[in-house]
Amino acid sequence: MALSDRSRESLLPSFLYSTAGARPYTAGGGAAFRIPAAAAPGGVGGGAPIEIQAPREKIEMYSPAFYAACTAGGIASCGLTHMAVTPLDLVKCNMQIDPAKYKSITSGFGILAKEQGVRGFFRGWVPTLLGYSAQGACKFGFYEFFKKYYSDIAGPEYTQKYKTLIYLAGSASAEVIADVALCPFEAVKVRVQTQPGFARGLGDGLPKFIKSEGALGLYKGIVPLWGRQIPYTMMKFASFETIVEQIYKHAVPVPKSECSKSFQLGISFAGGYIAGVFCAIVSHPADNLVSFLNNAKGATVGDAVKKLGLWGLFTRGLPLRIVMIGTLTGAQWGIYDAFKVMVGLPTTGGVTPAPATSDAGLKAVSA
Repeated sequence: MALSDRSRESLLPSFLYSTAGARPYTAGGGAAFRIPAAAAPGGVGGGAPIEIQAPREKIEMYSPAFYAACTAGGIASCGLTHMAVTPLDLVKCNMQIDPAKYKSITSGFGILAKEQGVRGFFRGWVPTLLGYSAQGACKFGFYEFFKKYYSDIAGPEYTQKYKTLIYLAGSASAEVIADVALCPFEAVKVRVQTQPGFARGLGDGLPKFIKSEGALGLYKGIVPLWGRQIPYTMMKFASFETIVEQIYKHAVPVPKSECSKSFQLGISFAGGYIAGVFCAIVSHPADNLVSFLNNAKGATVGDAVKKLGLWGLFTRGLPLRIVMIGTLTGAQWGIYDAFKVMVGLPTTGGVTPAPATSDAGLKAVSA
């Protein structure tokens, strides 16, 4: 069913997106502007029309090309960043699995360097790159899809009123799908990183894992993975959107549309880093479970709780993970939005204006 112009204009954050109810306007010097059709031409009191600067969009919003661009941006942002922090992830996983040996971050790096050399710090980088690239593609692509889908269902008024719930529902739905893509790679990655001699990487590790655990064993950790990643992603997207909105609303003296692209990308990184700290805290217990289950054959959640204890589930490896996830999430949002800018799309997040309540209100503006 075709969406009405009003429904398209209601999508969050609506001021960032092209709408059927707006038409392009070019002022002197070639600067691109957009003005509502209801307000053009002529402005208040017969003066110039109200003009809002907008990016020169090369891709139509919510078209197949738009979702393809978001998917590609997700691949770049998640795959590359997770691969870059492989050494931190390697130490973190070993601290979770063998805390008696890997007692701290510093000693963990020292032990790995002594036993495996510098090359050992990047053990498991291939399943990390491929797994998180697949996850990023689904995470960002489906988030944009579900955010629009739930906004259309809610309608303009409720979308504006319950926008945080839209972010939470959209990100949770996307992550359910993303983790199905990630889980097999994550299982092999953890085994390669925490059991020296098991395999050199994905090529020989995957068939070994399947021979030992069976093909379904690759999804043994899917439930704790959902338990880790769904809260993480809900926090990642909802807090990011909220933080960025508050930054533009209270800390930036000019509208987002007047900020340079480099400044907007800086806001994306800062908002992503802050969101990443919250993400690490809420998802850490499940992260410990995933590492434990994928390392020990036949292990159960009960075994993990018994060995690690509740306090250990929440705190073991947490400081390192806060640093890792904060940096990771900030970089992911920076790369994702940089990719969007590169293809002509606006950056994510910002102050969302209240939707118009009636056609009469719109006419009153142009009167």
